[in-house]
Amino acid sequence: MAEKIAVTESNLYCHVCAETFRDPVSLSCNHSFCSSCLKQFWEQTKNKNCPICKRKASKDYLHENFTLKELADSFAGRQKAASSETEKGEEEVEVVCREHKEEPKWFCKDEKIVVCHVCHHGHKVVPIEEAVSELKEKLKSDLKSLQDKRKKYEDAEKTYKDVVEHSKKQLVDTERQIRAEFNKLHQFLKEEEEARLAALREEEEHKRKTVTREMKMIEEKISSLSDSISAVEKDLQKHNVPFLSSYKSSQSSARAQCSQPDPQLVSGALIDVAKHLGNLSFRVWEKMRVKVNVRHGDATQQLPDNPERNTNYTTILGSEGFSSGKRMWEVEVGDHPHWTVGLAKETANRKGRRSATPENGIWCLWHGSGKYTNGFGETINLMTIPQRIRVQLDYDRGQLSFYDPEDMTLIYTYRERFTKKVYPFSKIQH
Repeated sequence: MAEKIAVTESNLYCHVCAETFRDPVSLSCNHSFCSSCLKQFWEQTKNKNCPICKRKASKDYLHENFTLKELADSFAGRQKAASSETEKGEEEVEVVCREHKEEPKWFCKDEKIVVCHVCHHGHKVVPIEEAVSELKEKLKSDLKSLQDKRKKYEDAEKTYKDVVEHSKKQLVDTERQIRAEFNKLHQFLKEEEEARLAALREEEEHKRKTVTREMKMIEEKISSLSDSISAVEKDLQKHNVPFLSSYKSSQSSARAQCSQPDPQLVSGALIDVAKHLGNLSFRVWEKMRVKVNVRHGDATQQLPDNPERNTNYTTILGSEGFSSGKRMWEVEVGDHPHWTVGLAKETANRKGRRSATPENGIWCLWHGSGKYTNGFGETINLMTIPQRIRVQLDYDRGQLSFYDPEDMTLIYTYRERFTKKVYPFSKIQH
Protein backbone atom coordinates (compact mmCIF):
# COMPACT_ATOMS: atom_id res chain seq x y z
CA MET A 1 0.00 0.00 0.00
CA ALA A 2 2.81 2.40 0.90
CA GLU A 3 4.46 1.72 -2.47
CA LYS A 4 1.26 2.54 -4.38
CA ILE A 5 0.86 5.82 -2.51
CA ALA A 6 4.46 6.81 -3.32
CA VAL A 7 3.90 6.13 -7.04
CA THR A 8 0.68 8.13 -7.08
CA GLU A 9 2.24 11.10 -5.32
CA SER A 10 5.17 11.20 -7.75
CA ASN A 11 2.71 11.46 -10.63
CA LEU A 12 1.08 14.56 -9.12
CA TYR A 13 4.13 16.80 -9.54
CA CYS A 14 4.72 19.10 -12.53
CA HIS A 15 8.06 18.36 -14.21
CA VAL A 16 8.71 22.07 -14.83
CA CYS A 17 8.07 23.61 -11.40
CA ALA A 18 8.43 20.42 -9.34
CA GLU A 19 5.27 21.31 -7.42
CA THR A 20 1.81 19.79 -7.22
CA PHE A 21 -0.16 20.38 -10.42
CA ARG A 22 -2.09 23.66 -10.68
CA ASP A 23 -4.68 23.64 -13.51
CA PRO A 24 -3.01 20.69 -15.25
CA VAL A 25 -3.17 20.31 -19.04
CA SER A 26 -2.13 17.30 -21.11
CA LEU A 27 -0.31 17.15 -24.46
CA SER A 28 -0.88 14.67 -27.24
CA CYS A 29 2.10 12.69 -25.90
CA ASN A 30 0.10 12.25 -22.64
CA HIS A 31 2.58 14.25 -20.53
CA SER A 32 0.93 16.73 -18.19
CA PHE A 33 2.05 20.11 -16.80
CA CYS A 34 0.68 23.14 -15.03
CA SER A 35 -0.95 25.33 -17.66
CA SER A 36 1.04 28.42 -16.65
CA CYS A 37 4.31 26.47 -16.41
CA LEU A 38 3.93 25.03 -19.91
CA LYS A 39 3.14 28.42 -21.47
CA GLN A 40 6.09 30.05 -19.69
CA PHE A 41 8.37 27.21 -20.77
CA TRP A 42 7.35 27.61 -24.42
CA GLU A 43 7.90 31.36 -24.26
CA GLN A 44 11.43 30.93 -22.91
CA THR A 45 12.48 28.12 -25.29
CA LYS A 46 10.80 29.69 -28.37
CA ASN A 47 9.34 26.35 -29.39
CA LYS A 48 6.38 24.14 -28.55
CA ASN A 49 8.16 20.93 -27.64
CA CYS A 50 7.18 18.72 -24.72
CA PRO A 51 9.55 19.53 -21.78
CA ILE A 52 9.95 15.79 -21.11
CA CYS A 53 10.05 13.88 -24.40
CA LYS A 54 10.81 16.91 -26.63
CA ARG A 55 8.09 15.92 -29.12
CA LYS A 56 6.58 18.86 -30.96
CA ALA A 57 3.20 19.82 -29.58
CA SER A 58 0.51 22.32 -30.46
CA LYS A 59 -1.78 24.43 -28.35
CA ASP A 60 -4.61 22.81 -30.32
CA TYR A 61 -3.85 19.59 -28.43
CA LEU A 62 -4.00 21.13 -25.00
CA HIS A 63 -6.87 19.99 -22.92
CA GLU A 64 -7.57 20.39 -19.25
CA ASN A 65 -7.11 17.21 -17.27
CA PHE A 66 -9.90 17.47 -14.71
CA THR A 67 -9.23 14.04 -13.20
CA LEU A 68 -5.59 14.95 -12.56
CA LYS A 69 -6.67 18.32 -11.19
CA GLU A 70 -8.97 16.70 -8.64
CA LEU A 71 -6.24 14.31 -7.54
CA ALA A 72 -3.68 17.10 -7.30
CA ASP A 73 -6.01 19.39 -5.35
CA SER A 74 -6.84 16.56 -2.96
CA PHE A 75 -3.17 15.75 -2.45
CA ALA A 76 -2.29 19.43 -2.00
CA GLY A 77 -4.94 19.66 0.70
CA ARG A 78 -3.46 16.74 2.57
CA GLN A 79 0.02 18.25 2.22
CA LYS A 80 -1.19 21.56 3.59
CA ALA A 81 -2.74 19.86 6.60
CA ALA A 82 0.42 17.85 7.22
CA SER A 83 2.52 20.99 6.83
CA SER A 84 0.42 22.75 9.45
CA GLU A 85 1.06 19.93 11.87
CA THR A 86 4.79 20.09 11.13
CA GLU A 87 4.91 23.83 11.76
CA LYS A 88 3.50 23.24 15.22
CA GLY A 89 6.41 20.97 16.13
CA GLU A 90 9.34 22.75 14.47
CA GLU A 91 10.26 26.04 12.89
CA GLU A 92 10.81 25.71 9.12
CA VAL A 93 13.57 27.73 7.48
CA GLU A 94 12.07 29.55 4.46
CA VAL A 95 14.45 29.95 1.54
CA VAL A 96 13.23 31.87 -1.51
CA CYS A 97 14.81 33.02 -4.77
CA ARG A 98 15.94 36.63 -4.34
CA GLU A 99 15.10 37.50 -7.95
CA HIS A 100 11.76 35.78 -8.44
CA LYS A 101 10.61 35.31 -4.82
CA GLU A 102 9.95 31.65 -5.60
CA GLU A 103 10.75 28.69 -3.39
CA PRO A 104 13.74 26.86 -4.95
CA LYS A 105 12.95 23.38 -6.22
CA TRP A 106 16.09 22.66 -8.25
CA PHE A 107 19.76 22.26 -7.44
CA CYS A 108 22.50 23.52 -9.80
CA LYS A 109 25.27 20.91 -9.96
CA ASP A 110 27.81 23.37 -11.41
CA GLU A 111 27.38 26.23 -8.92
CA LYS A 112 26.25 24.02 -6.00
CA ILE A 113 23.26 26.28 -5.26
CA VAL A 114 19.48 25.87 -5.17
CA VAL A 115 17.45 27.69 -7.87
CA CYS A 116 13.75 28.25 -8.51
CA HIS A 117 11.75 26.97 -11.48
CA VAL A 118 11.94 30.35 -13.22
CA CYS A 119 15.72 30.91 -13.17
CA HIS A 120 16.82 27.31 -13.48
CA HIS A 121 17.02 27.40 -17.29
CA GLY A 122 20.62 27.46 -18.46
CA HIS A 123 21.76 25.63 -15.34
CA LYS A 124 22.74 21.97 -15.11
CA VAL A 125 20.07 21.16 -12.57
CA VAL A 126 18.45 18.20 -10.89
CA PRO A 127 15.42 18.10 -8.57
CA ILE A 128 16.27 18.92 -4.97
CA GLU A 129 15.23 15.45 -3.82
CA GLU A 130 17.72 13.86 -6.21
CA ALA A 131 20.48 16.31 -5.21
CA VAL A 132 19.89 15.69 -1.52
CA SER A 133 20.08 11.94 -2.02
CA GLU A 134 23.29 12.17 -4.07
CA LEU A 135 25.04 14.69 -1.81
CA LYS A 136 24.07 12.84 1.36
CA GLU A 137 25.76 9.75 -0.06
CA LYS A 138 28.91 11.82 -0.67
CA LEU A 139 28.79 13.24 2.83
CA LYS A 140 28.26 9.75 4.22
CA SER A 141 31.49 8.78 2.45
CA ASP A 142 33.23 11.72 4.11
CA LEU A 143 31.75 10.63 7.43
CA LYS A 144 33.21 7.15 6.91
CA SER A 145 36.62 8.75 6.21
CA LEU A 146 36.35 10.74 9.42
CA GLN A 147 35.45 7.62 11.37
CA ASP A 148 38.38 5.74 9.82
CA LYS A 149 40.69 8.62 10.68
CA ARG A 150 39.48 8.60 14.28
CA LYS A 151 40.02 4.83 14.42
CA LYS A 152 43.65 5.31 13.37
CA TYR A 153 44.19 7.87 16.10
CA GLU A 154 42.49 5.60 18.62
CA ASP A 155 44.82 2.77 17.55
CA ALA A 156 47.80 5.10 17.95
CA GLU A 157 46.54 6.10 21.38
CA LYS A 158 46.29 2.44 22.41
CA THR A 159 49.82 1.79 21.14
CA TYR A 160 51.16 4.68 23.18
CA LYS A 161 49.36 3.37 26.26
CA ASP A 162 51.01 -0.01 25.67
CA VAL A 163 54.37 1.74 25.30
CA VAL A 164 53.87 3.56 28.60
CA GLU A 165 52.97 0.33 30.41
CA HIS A 166 55.85 -1.57 28.87
CA SER A 167 58.22 1.29 29.63
CA LYS A 168 57.21 1.02 33.29
CA LYS A 169 57.89 -2.70 33.15
CA GLN A 170 61.22 -2.00 31.48
CA LEU A 171 62.08 0.36 34.30
CA VAL A 172 61.42 -2.34 36.90
CA ASP A 173 63.11 -5.18 35.01
CA THR A 174 66.15 -3.18 33.95
CA GLU A 175 66.60 -1.79 37.44
CA ARG A 176 66.54 -5.33 38.81
CA GLN A 177 69.14 -6.50 36.27
CA ILE A 178 71.38 -3.54 36.99
CA ARG A 179 71.25 -4.26 40.72
CA ALA A 180 71.94 -7.95 40.10
CA GLU A 181 75.03 -7.09 38.05
CA PHE A 182 76.36 -4.60 40.58
CA ASN A 183 75.87 -7.05 43.47
CA LYS A 184 78.63 -9.15 41.89
CA LEU A 185 81.11 -6.28 42.05
CA HIS A 186 83.22 -4.87 44.85
CA GLN A 187 82.07 -1.93 46.92
CA PHE A 188 84.13 0.62 44.96
CA LEU A 189 81.68 0.21 42.05
CA LYS A 190 78.79 1.48 44.19
CA GLU A 191 79.05 4.98 42.79
CA GLU A 192 78.88 3.65 39.23
CA GLU A 193 75.81 1.62 40.12
CA GLU A 194 73.91 4.65 41.41
CA ALA A 195 74.99 6.68 38.41
CA ARG A 196 73.58 4.03 36.06
CA LEU A 197 70.29 3.88 37.96
CA ALA A 198 69.99 7.65 37.88
CA ALA A 199 70.60 7.68 34.14
CA LEU A 200 67.98 4.98 33.64
CA ARG A 201 65.36 6.87 35.63
CA GLU A 202 66.20 10.10 33.87
CA GLU A 203 65.76 8.48 30.45
CA GLU A 204 62.49 6.85 31.49
CA GLU A 205 61.17 10.19 32.75
CA HIS A 206 62.26 11.99 29.59
CA LYS A 207 60.69 9.40 27.30
CA ARG A 208 57.53 9.18 29.41
CA LYS A 209 57.13 12.94 29.04
CA THR A 210 57.65 12.62 25.30
CA VAL A 211 55.01 9.89 25.00
CA THR A 212 52.63 11.82 27.26
CA ARG A 213 53.01 14.86 25.05
CA GLU A 214 52.30 12.80 21.94
CA MET A 215 49.29 11.18 23.61
CA LYS A 216 47.90 14.58 24.49
CA MET A 217 48.09 15.57 20.83
CA ILE A 218 46.44 12.28 19.85
CA GLU A 219 43.61 12.90 22.33
CA GLU A 220 43.12 16.41 20.93
CA LYS A 221 42.95 15.02 17.41
CA ILE A 222 40.42 12.38 18.47
CA SER A 223 38.32 15.06 20.15
CA SER A 224 38.48 17.25 17.05
CA LEU A 225 37.53 14.36 14.76
CA SER A 226 34.69 13.37 17.09
CA ASP A 227 33.35 16.93 16.94
CA SER A 228 33.53 16.88 13.15
CA ILE A 229 31.78 13.51 13.02
CA SER A 230 29.02 14.79 15.29
CA ALA A 231 28.62 17.87 13.10
CA VAL A 232 28.37 15.79 9.92
CA GLU A 233 25.91 13.38 11.55
CA LYS A 234 23.81 16.36 12.65
CA ASP A 235 23.85 17.77 9.09
CA LEU A 236 22.74 14.43 7.70
CA GLN A 237 19.61 14.69 9.84
CA LYS A 238 18.63 17.98 8.22
CA HIS A 239 15.95 18.20 5.55
CA ASN A 240 16.35 19.33 1.98
CA VAL A 241 17.10 23.06 1.82
CA PRO A 242 18.63 23.42 5.30
CA PHE A 243 20.89 20.47 4.47
CA LEU A 244 21.99 22.03 1.18
CA SER A 245 22.58 25.38 2.84
CA SER A 246 25.17 23.87 5.18
CA TYR A 247 26.43 21.05 2.93
CA LYS A 248 29.37 22.90 1.37
CA SER A 249 30.88 24.09 4.65
CA SER A 250 30.27 20.67 6.25
CA GLN A 251 32.00 18.88 3.40
CA SER A 252 34.94 21.31 3.37
CA SER A 253 35.42 20.90 7.11
CA ALA A 254 35.17 17.11 6.91
CA ARG A 255 37.61 16.82 4.03
CA ALA A 256 40.04 19.21 5.66
CA GLN A 257 40.11 16.89 8.68
CA CYS A 258 40.47 13.81 6.48
CA SER A 259 43.40 15.34 4.57
CA GLN A 260 45.47 15.62 7.73
CA PRO A 261 48.30 13.08 7.99
CA ASP A 262 47.76 9.85 9.87
CA PRO A 263 49.32 9.53 13.31
CA GLN A 264 52.95 8.48 13.27
CA LEU A 265 54.62 6.78 16.19
CA VAL A 266 57.76 8.61 17.25
CA SER A 267 61.02 6.70 17.33
CA GLY A 268 62.85 6.27 20.58
CA ALA A 269 59.76 6.06 22.78
CA LEU A 270 61.05 3.03 24.69
CA ILE A 271 64.00 2.94 27.05
CA ASP A 272 67.27 2.11 25.29
CA VAL A 273 68.03 -0.93 27.40
CA ALA A 274 71.18 -1.73 25.42
CA LYS A 275 72.68 1.63 26.34
CA HIS A 276 72.35 0.82 30.05
CA LEU A 277 73.03 -2.90 30.19
CA GLY A 278 75.41 -3.05 27.22
CA ASN A 279 77.65 -0.25 28.42
CA LEU A 280 77.41 -1.56 31.95
CA SER A 281 78.54 -5.05 30.94
CA PHE A 282 81.45 -3.66 28.92
CA ARG A 283 82.64 -1.45 31.80
CA VAL A 284 82.32 -4.32 34.25
CA TRP A 285 84.36 -6.57 31.96
CA GLU A 286 87.04 -3.92 31.55
CA LYS A 287 87.27 -3.17 35.27
CA MET A 288 86.72 -6.54 36.87
CA ARG A 289 87.27 -9.03 34.05
CA VAL A 290 83.91 -10.57 34.80
CA LYS A 291 82.30 -12.00 31.69
CA VAL A 292 78.63 -11.23 31.37
CA ASN A 293 76.66 -13.51 29.06
CA VAL A 294 73.33 -13.17 27.31
CA ARG A 295 71.52 -16.02 25.65
CA HIS A 296 68.80 -16.58 23.12
CA GLY A 297 65.55 -17.45 24.90
CA ASP A 298 63.06 -19.99 23.63
CA ALA A 299 59.94 -17.93 24.38
CA THR A 300 58.69 -14.97 22.37
CA GLN A 301 58.06 -11.95 24.56
CA GLN A 302 54.96 -9.78 24.16
CA LEU A 303 56.53 -6.39 23.47
CA PRO A 304 55.33 -3.16 21.80
CA ASP A 305 56.15 -2.92 18.09
CA ASN A 306 58.19 0.27 18.46
CA PRO A 307 60.27 1.42 15.44
CA GLU A 308 63.63 0.31 16.90
CA ARG A 309 62.66 -3.30 17.56
CA ASN A 310 63.84 -6.17 15.34
CA THR A 311 60.92 -8.52 14.82
CA ASN A 312 62.21 -11.32 12.57
CA TYR A 313 65.83 -11.84 13.61
CA THR A 314 67.81 -12.12 16.86
CA THR A 315 70.12 -9.28 15.87
CA ILE A 316 71.79 -6.82 18.22
CA LEU A 317 72.77 -3.24 17.41
CA GLY A 318 75.27 -1.24 19.42
CA SER A 319 73.86 1.40 21.74
CA GLU A 320 75.95 4.13 20.09
CA GLY A 321 75.83 5.05 16.41
CA PHE A 322 78.59 6.64 14.31
CA SER A 323 78.45 9.22 11.53
CA SER A 324 82.12 10.24 11.37
CA GLY A 325 85.60 9.37 12.59
CA LYS A 326 87.43 6.11 13.32
CA ARG A 327 86.05 3.37 15.59
CA MET A 328 87.16 -0.05 16.76
CA TRP A 329 85.52 -2.84 18.75
CA GLU A 330 86.03 -6.55 19.32
CA VAL A 331 83.57 -9.41 19.49
CA GLU A 332 84.38 -12.72 21.14
CA VAL A 333 82.93 -15.42 18.88
CA GLY A 334 84.73 -18.43 20.38
CA ASP A 335 83.74 -21.78 18.91
CA HIS A 336 80.14 -20.82 18.16
CA PRO A 337 79.10 -22.49 14.88
CA HIS A 338 76.95 -19.65 13.48
CA TRP A 339 77.52 -15.91 13.91
CA THR A 340 77.43 -12.63 12.02
CA VAL A 341 79.49 -9.55 12.95
CA GLY A 342 79.69 -6.17 11.26
CA LEU A 343 77.98 -2.85 10.70
CA ALA A 344 74.39 -1.79 9.92
CA LYS A 345 72.77 1.44 8.78
CA GLU A 346 70.34 3.06 11.19
CA THR A 347 67.69 2.85 8.44
CA ALA A 348 68.18 -0.87 7.75
CA ASN A 349 64.90 -2.80 7.72
CA ARG A 350 64.11 -4.16 11.18
CA LYS A 351 60.56 -5.43 10.57
CA GLY A 352 60.53 -7.63 7.48
CA ARG A 353 62.67 -10.44 6.17
CA ARG A 354 66.02 -9.36 4.72
CA SER A 355 69.50 -10.67 4.03
CA ALA A 356 72.59 -9.23 5.72
CA THR A 357 73.99 -7.64 2.55
CA PRO A 358 75.42 -4.21 1.65
CA GLU A 359 72.38 -3.71 -0.58
CA ASN A 360 70.23 -3.89 2.56
CA GLY A 361 72.53 -1.59 4.51
CA ILE A 362 74.48 -4.31 6.37
CA TRP A 363 78.22 -4.95 5.96
CA CYS A 364 79.27 -8.08 7.79
CA LEU A 365 81.46 -11.13 8.16
CA TRP A 366 79.43 -14.36 8.38
CA HIS A 367 80.46 -17.73 9.77
CA GLY A 368 78.42 -20.89 9.35
CA SER A 369 78.74 -24.51 8.21
CA GLY A 370 82.48 -24.30 8.80
CA LYS A 371 83.17 -21.46 6.34
CA TYR A 372 83.47 -17.68 6.33
CA THR A 373 81.74 -15.42 3.79
CA ASN A 374 81.28 -11.69 3.21
CA GLY A 375 78.03 -9.83 2.50
CA PHE A 376 78.28 -10.63 -1.21
CA GLY A 377 78.27 -14.38 -0.53
CA GLU A 378 81.97 -14.75 -1.41
CA THR A 379 83.95 -17.35 0.55
CA ILE A 380 86.91 -16.10 2.61
CA ASN A 381 89.71 -18.58 3.30
CA LEU A 382 91.42 -18.32 6.71
CA MET A 383 94.55 -20.12 7.88
CA THR A 384 93.43 -20.14 11.53
CA ILE A 385 90.09 -20.05 13.33
CA PRO A 386 89.74 -16.72 15.17
CA GLN A 387 88.30 -16.69 18.67
CA ARG A 388 87.73 -12.96 18.51
CA ILE A 389 86.94 -10.57 15.66
CA ARG A 390 88.21 -7.00 15.65
CA VAL A 391 86.09 -4.56 13.62
CA GLN A 392 87.70 -1.29 12.51
CA LEU A 393 85.64 1.50 10.94
CA ASP A 394 87.00 4.56 9.14
CA TYR A 395 83.73 6.32 8.39
CA ASP A 396 85.17 9.29 6.50
CA ARG A 397 87.33 7.14 4.20
CA GLY A 398 84.52 4.61 3.74
CA GLN A 399 86.42 1.55 4.99
CA LEU A 400 85.25 -1.28 7.23
CA SER A 401 87.86 -3.96 8.03
CA PHE A 402 87.78 -7.24 9.97
CA TYR A 403 90.89 -8.60 11.73
CA ASP A 404 91.97 -11.54 13.87
CA PRO A 405 93.29 -9.57 16.89
CA GLU A 406 95.55 -12.46 17.88
CA ASP A 407 98.06 -11.59 15.14
CA MET A 408 96.22 -8.70 13.39
CA THR A 409 95.65 -10.76 10.26
CA LEU A 410 93.34 -8.90 7.85
CA ILE A 411 90.26 -10.99 7.10
CA TYR A 412 88.29 -8.70 4.77
CA THR A 413 87.72 -5.00 3.95
CA TYR A 414 84.59 -3.28 2.64
CA ARG A 415 84.92 0.00 0.76
CA GLU A 416 81.70 1.96 0.89
CA ARG A 417 80.59 5.61 0.84
CA PHE A 418 78.71 5.90 4.12
CA THR A 419 75.99 8.58 4.21
CA LYS A 420 73.82 7.48 7.15
CA LYS A 421 74.50 6.82 10.81
CA VAL A 422 75.79 3.27 11.34
CA TYR A 423 75.79 0.93 14.35
CA PRO A 424 77.81 -2.13 15.40
CA PHE A 425 75.86 -5.21 14.30
CA SER A 426 75.94 -8.80 15.53
CA LYS A 427 73.78 -11.88 15.28
CA ILE A 428 73.97 -15.30 16.90
CA GLN A 429 72.09 -18.30 15.46
CA HIS A 430 71.37 -21.69 16.95
